[in-house]
Amino acid sequence: MKRLPLLLAMLLPLPALAQTIEIPLGQQGDAVAGLPKLGESKRAVLERFGLADEEHPPVGQPPITRWDYRSFSVYFEYDHVIDSVLHHQPRNPVAKEQQ
Repeated sequence: MKRLPLLLAMLLPLPALAQTIEIPLGQQGDAVAGLPKLGESKRAVLERFGLADEEHPPVGQPPITRWDYRSFSVYFEYDHVIDSVLHHQPRNPVAKEQQ
């Protein structure tokens, strides 16, 4: 029972020392609107965006294929889009010499 006041006294200053860290969510709003949509065919993606910078071979069952473009990747199951993902674009790119 004698330790309770000591424990409370030790815990009271903790909120005063806390810091708030804000981690911004991706601001993809308008950029996401132009990406290939769920169910779109490979042919439609090819006609709209052209050849991908890199095409990865199918993996797994059902086969999942990935096409990488400069700023996004498209994932296909068989011949239809299952997801499109924007690549991370750092706000302040660091020069390669500094890395």
